Amino acid sequence: IYYGSQFATVFKTITADNGTEFAELSQLERYGIMVYFAHPYSSCERAQNERHNRIFRKYVPKGKSIENYSAEQILWFAEDMNSLPRKSLEYDTPDDLFEAYLDTVYAA
Repeated sequence: IYYGSQFATVFKTITADNGTEFAELSQLERYGIMVYFAHPYSSCERAQNERHNRIFRKYVPKGKSIENYSAEQILWFAEDMNSLPRKSLEYDTPDDLFEAYLDTVYAA
């Protein structure tokens, strides 16, 4: 696990779709992470996820296969998306807030 012994401190909850690609997420509960699965056809339960999907479509248009892109390109898309200020974050960026949070986790 990428964050080692701090993983459960960094990630307290994870919410996912009910797709088979997320079936093994419930195994994270043994580390103290609460895993929630959204109800089918209930995108309102994952509002931020839906917003990120809309942003992601600027890079990979709907109908175009993600397989047409390299892993490096996908990582660049994610980095670019996480550097965009968000109204829901009081115009901070996800990157800045996550880094600030990690500073508090690792300082403790």
